[in-house]
Formats: sequence, structure tokens, C-alpha cells
Amino acid sequence: MKNLTAREIREAFLAYFESKGHRRVPSSPLVPYNDQTLLFVNAGMVQFKDVFLGLDKRDYSRAVTAQRCVRAGGKHNDLDTVGRTARHHTFFEMMGNFSFGDYFKRDAILFAWEFLTEVLEMPKDRLYVTVYEEDDEAYELWHQLTGIDYGRIYRIGAKDNFWAMGDTGPCGPCSEIFFDRGEHFGCDAEECGIGKCDCDRWMEIWNLVFMQFDRSEDGALTPLPHPSIDTGMGLERVASILQNVESNYDTDIMRGIIDGVAELSGKPYYEDQRGFPFRVIADHARSCSFMIADGIIPSNEGRGYVLRRILRRAARFGMVIGLSEPFLYKIFPYVKASLCDHYPEIVAAEDSIVRAIRQEEERFHLTLKAGMSIAEGMIEKTRAAGGKVLAGKDLFMLYDTYGFPLDLAKDIAEENGFSVDEAGFDAAMAEQREKSHAQKGGGNDEEDLLAIGQLLSEMPVGEFAGYQQDALIAHISALVVNDALCDTVSEGASGWLTLDRTPFYGESGGQIGDSGAINTDSALLFVSDSKKLANGLIIHRFHVEEGSVKVGESVEAVIDGQRRLAIARNHSATHLLHRALRMVLGQHVHQSGSLVTDERLRFDFNHSQPLTAEELLAIEDETNKQIIANHLIDAQQMPIDEAKALGAMAFFGDKYGDIVRLVSMGQVSRELCGGTHCHATGDIGSLRIVSEAGIGAGLRRIEAVTGFNALNLYREQQQLLLRLSDKMKTTPANCEKRLDNIIAEGKAQAREIEKLQAKLNKGNIDELWRQAEDIGGVKLLTAQVAAADMAALRNSVDMLRDKLPDAVIVLAAAVEDKAQFVVAVAQSAQDRGLKAGALIKDIAAVCGGGGGGRPDMAQAGGKDNSPEKIQAALDLARQLVRRQLQ
Repeated sequence: MKNLTAREIREAFLAYFESKGHRRVPSSPLVPYNDQTLLFVNAGMVQFKDVFLGLDKRDYSRAVTAQRCVRAGGKHNDLDTVGRTARHHTFFEMMGNFSFGDYFKRDAILFAWEFLTEVLEMPKDRLYVTVYEEDDEAYELWHQLTGIDYGRIYRIGAKDNFWAMGDTGPCGPCSEIFFDRGEHFGCDAEECGIGKCDCDRWMEIWNLVFMQFDRSEDGALTPLPHPSIDTGMGLERVASILQNVESNYDTDIMRGIIDGVAELSGKPYYEDQRGFPFRVIADHARSCSFMIADGIIPSNEGRGYVLRRILRRAARFGMVIGLSEPFLYKIFPYVKASLCDHYPEIVAAEDSIVRAIRQEEERFHLTLKAGMSIAEGMIEKTRAAGGKVLAGKDLFMLYDTYGFPLDLAKDIAEENGFSVDEAGFDAAMAEQREKSHAQKGGGNDEEDLLAIGQLLSEMPVGEFAGYQQDALIAHISALVVNDALCDTVSEGASGWLTLDRTPFYGESGGQIGDSGAINTDSALLFVSDSKKLANGLIIHRFHVEEGSVKVGESVEAVIDGQRRLAIARNHSATHLLHRALRMVLGQHVHQSGSLVTDERLRFDFNHSQPLTAEELLAIEDETNKQIIANHLIDAQQMPIDEAKALGAMAFFGDKYGDIVRLVSMGQVSRELCGGTHCHATGDIGSLRIVSEAGIGAGLRRIEAVTGFNALNLYREQQQLLLRLSDKMKTTPANCEKRLDNIIAEGKAQAREIEKLQAKLNKGNIDELWRQAEDIGGVKLLTAQVAAADMAALRNSVDMLRDKLPDAVIVLAAAVEDKAQFVVAVAQSAQDRGLKAGALIKDIAAVCGGGGGGRPDMAQAGGKDNSPEKIQAALDLARQLVRRQLQ
């Protein structure tokens, strides 16, 4: 058996299948393209999902990949087992070979056996196989093609050996290959064997999926016309076998990272349970690095939330081994050294990765300080009540208020001999999501589009002629109404249609779809939107205004040209804006998302801090400079390698084939883009930045307008300036100076009022302090006074404390639309158990408010400032003080 590095194993796999006519396809990003059903790519077949569903077609029928994967959320979640077992990870590499209607079981079995036994030279007598219990064909093929004894071929049930993409759709039996690691790795089970136990002796290394059926809603299985193959083999597992180490974590691809953790912590790594924190950190460092490289940022939702959990879990385990300050970003160089040869994208994103990890670690340490005392208080409260389970709603409050992750709460609970109410936490989380969804309102038509895509999966992809033409003659290819195909639609009907050629741009790449009309001599259809499906088919949302049309009929398709031009202005502007951002802020800036409409553009990008006014001005100026330069905008089709050699930039979230469209703006901008653009940058008119804000850790968003929308914004602001100058009785040029004078006059008047109020208060104080009553040897004064604000009310209390040094003073005032309270408690009263913070909390509650403060001084506000409520609050104050002091 060969002793190979992980790097050599990966290359051997890819090269072997290339020699068998497979296309070497690069790993896709961890964010699945156009798939809302998955948080992350968790298997090699994900990037080919639309191919298997018949929604996408490639120019090859055999493929081989080494795919980066994450399993840390949803159905596929290995987070809690990471580091505890020898072979579970959140991040791993899955090597796979695929056939799209080309070869099937025979070749899949032959390829797998040949690669394992001849390329890797694994001993044949240590390989075992499972097949689906009803798959007689695979059972016989394994024996006939490889000579493996029937006694080493196991029939297993559907739970483990029948694969399905979902409840309906493509599915089929699978066959797993196991390697016997020897008795040393065995367990104490009565029967230690495949299908009998789950110990490390019998290591599953390769799964061959024979995709041969289509499952209908009633569960019936229909043979597919073109059966396919999907296989997956874990690189880390194969490396542990060939390198003869006990755990995936001891392989060369992982051990270098673990050694880096040990070096940073100054503590030795042990391969037993003492090394658990080291293994968690090494695994999580890999996940965090690749998730950030693929455009995910830490947040409280979706993928960002999973990233935050993983990153903070690693930071938490760092503390266990003495790494009490942010450290995880220092592990990245070890991750890079381990994986950069196959994944150059992590080298390109190094600055972003290090910055994002460090910032999130720093936030986590602040979270710890704020939330740790709360968590410890929950434990003490539960212990005092005789309980051993921390309440789910309290844990959710801790998460929702302080960002304190449930994983961390579980760890702390376990350390104290407690457990957590995860069901209660999940219920509180679900309740909040429902409220949030209700507040946002509406939904989306993702599921409808998926259903339509499947309905039209066999439909030929028509020609998109919209780059050259705004109107053309076409034929209706299909009509869909209420998710069903139909031949004819009449006045009043709505649905989707396809054309054999179209000028309508289908929504994709952040650009919205075109609208317009479809006409015949006797019919008029209004097109409100256009979408591009995964296979490239453009569908048009229509409503029949008059007449009727049928499939095959010749029609005139006309887009709304003015709307298209407005969209093009905004799209072309995003390219120039992207360039300007990189020039002003640095080359680390990359697009993370966009929206291009006819009204505005939105551009998301990675950057660690808010932009200054000077930076925004420089970005706007640089963009407009290139607009005024009136560069010719040119679009060309070319091989992707050629485009990259010319310096082309790719946009986040877009999927590119071997042939791409390069959009060039003079010599200043080159980007891969399928959208519609102006003929020259001068057509944009001008760009005006409307807003800039943060939308997550390390992620910023700019919104801007161009063309007539920018002109309208200038006009609106000019009209506002004219109205303001008219109100201030001056000219627009003198507006700022006049406003400064008005503000200065207002401040002077306010100071004069304060002086007069102070004199008035002093007179009132001289009368007020004499009204204090004696309660058990301590003076008590409660009163409502006039005060302009909280500062004036505190000033009154301070003057009264000079007159009454050994007293409890409670003052109230109606300030604007709120009730305000200040309480001062002398030391003598504090010694008898009276605290200002506790007292004011009860008082303010009468007026619907709250507050707090020190034992000697506290302040609060309330929503209800009616005289009756304020008097009731003061009456309560007297009662509480008497009860405590008498």
C-alpha cells in the first residue's frame, strides 16, 4: 500500500479519472449556486444537482472533482462530534467521479476497484463492499468484475444503501466500500462487523450512488431514461489509511494545523481526549477560512450564524488551553500552507479572512464579558431552585440580547453539572422568526420557479438576442398557467411563457428582468417580469390584456426600452463603482452582492470599517471621472482562462462556464458579466451615492442612483435648499451661515433660561427643603418640581442634598411627554437597607417606565407624565421608605 500525502492522493484521484475521459471540474464555492434548500455544499454532487435534475446541460458527460464541503447546519451537522471521533469534521474534502447518462454500474465499480487496488495499491483482502439489499445486479457485478468473495459483499437496507435527492425525484441504490483497519481498531461489541457496529475498524471510504429511478409523489419508482453515477470519497479518511495513522487528525493535511495550535498555546498536543480542544480548533480554523473566502460573514442568520458558531466555538476551546486573547486568525497561515496548492482562492482572500476572524474574535470576547455573568447567574438561580436544566427561554434571551451562543451555554452548563433545554430554546427562536417573517410580510416565488423549471426541463433553451435587439419576431414555445402546461391562453389569463428567441433579459447576476409587451395582430400581452432558470431558459411573466395566443404562434416581443436603458446605466455604474472602491479603499475590496434595478443600484462589498465622508466623496468623484471620460463599453465572448489572463474580475455568486462574456470599459474596467450595459460610460450620465452602511461584520453596502434618477435627486435637494433658505429669509449661498447664527442664538437663549431657572430653583429649594419629614431619624422629601430636562432635575437634587445631607430625596418632573425621577439616599439610610437603584425601579414602574443607578443616586423615566400618575409614584415612594426605615 502506497504511503502518500493528502496532496498526492488528491492529484492521483483527479489524474486517474482524467485518464478515463472525465473533465476535471474545479471545486465550487461552499455557498450553493441558486439553491435555497442547502446552507452549504456538503457533497461533491451539489454543483451538478441541476444536471442530474435535467435543468442544466454541460458539454461533458463525465466529471471528476475534489470538492470542499461543510457539514455544520441543518440535516448534515457534524459540529458536536468534531474532535471527539477520529473521522468527523465540519470542513472536509470529498473526491468524486460523476457520469451524466454515460457509464453506469459496471464502469463505476471497475474504476473504483482499479483506483484503490492498482493506483493506491490497497490490499484487496482488506476491502469489503455493501450493496442495497434488492440490488442483485450490483451484487453480481462486484463479484464478477473484481473477484471479491461473496462473503465480503453485504446486503444492507434502504436506510444506509438507498440514496434520494429528496422526497421525489432522482434516486437509486448505492454501494459502499469499506477498508478493514485491523483488530487493533475494533470494538467490544458482541459482533464487530459491517452493519453490526460503527467502530473505527471498518472505515467507509467510498460511496457509489447508482442514480437509476425517478420517485413520484405516490412513492412509485420509474427507471430513468439515462441512469447516472454520483460517487464520493473522503480525502482525509483515505489519507489516514495510506499514512497508517489512527485518526484523520493525525494525517499530514491536519497535523500541521494542530502543531500550529500547540505552538501558539505553548502546550503539548496529545492524541487522546486531552487533545480534543486542539482538534476542534484545527477543524474549525479550516471551516472559517473557507467560509469567509467564499463570501460568508459572521452574522445572526443562516450561513453567517453557522460561521459565527464555529468561530466562537473555536475561540471558546482556545480558552480551555490557555489562549485567552484572540488567536484564531494566527492559525490561518497553517491552514493556507496545508491547502493553498489546490485552493488558491484562500491565498487571494487572505487579508479578508484574517481581518474577519480577528474582528469576530474581538466581538466574542466582549460578548463573553457581557454574557458570562448572566449565564453564571442563571446557573446559580437554577441551582437555588433545585433544578439541573437551564431554561430554554432564558438561554434564548442570552443569545438574542448578548449574542451568547447556545453551544457556549451548553459547555458552561456541562462544566457545572447542568444540561440545557434545547427544545425551549428552539421554540423561542422559532417564535421570533415567525414574528420577524410576519413583520417583513410577503414571501418569494422560489418554489414556483423550481416547479416551473422542472415542468420545462426538456424545453430547448432559446436564443437571447437582447444584447443587440429591443424587439424581434419570435414563436411561443410553451405556456404555463397555474403550474400546468397549456396550449392556449385568453384575455385575463396570467402565467409564464417561453419564446424560441427573446429580447427580454431574465433576472440573474443581480440584475432584474426586463418588462415590456408581446403582440400579435389580435392579441396584447403585458410582460411584467422575466426570469432566467438554472439551465439558461428565460421565462416571461405575462398577463393577457386582450385577445388570445397559442403555443407555436408567431409574436412580436418588445422590451420597455427606457426601463432597460435605466437598468443598463445602473449596471455599468456598478463596474465603475467597484473599480473606484478598490482604488480608494484598497485591493482587498471585492463585490459580495448586488442589486441592479431601473431606479437604483445596490453594491455590497467587504471592508472592515465605515467609510469616511472624504472616502465617499473620493469614490463618487472617481466614478464620475470615468463616466465623463466616455469610455467605449465592449463585450466579447472568450474562454475563461483568456479573460482571467486579461485581468477580468468575477462577481460574487455568479456561475461561469468555459466560455464567458468579458465586459470592458476602455482600459479601466474588465469584469465577467452577462448583464446589459450602456454603449459608452458617458451614457450613465452621472452617479450619486445615496447611502453607505454596514450590513454585517466586515460587510458594507452602498446605494446609488444614476442618469435621470441622479438628476432628480439633485433637483430635490436643490428645491429643499431653496425652501429652507426662504424660511430663514436668506439666499441659498448664505444658508449655512444663517443656520449657524440661529443655532448660536438658540444656545445663548438656552443658557440664559438655565440661569433664570437656576435662580428660580434656588428660591424654590429654600422653601422646599423645609417640607422634609422625619422618618425614623432620617429626613424624607418627596416632591414634583419644574425642570427643563433630567440635568436640571439632578441639579435640584444636588442643591437639596446640600441642605439635607442626611436624607432620602425623591424628586419628579414632567419633561416634554415623559415623567422623570431622581432619587438620592444618604449613607445612614443605605446602612438600613434602602438603595436608590431599587427604590426608583418601583417608583418609575407606576408611570410605565424603568431605570436604575447606584445605591446613593439613581434616575429613571416613565411614559405617563400625567399629574395623577406622578403623584401616585411619589406616594409609593413615601410608603416604601417608611416601610424600610420605621
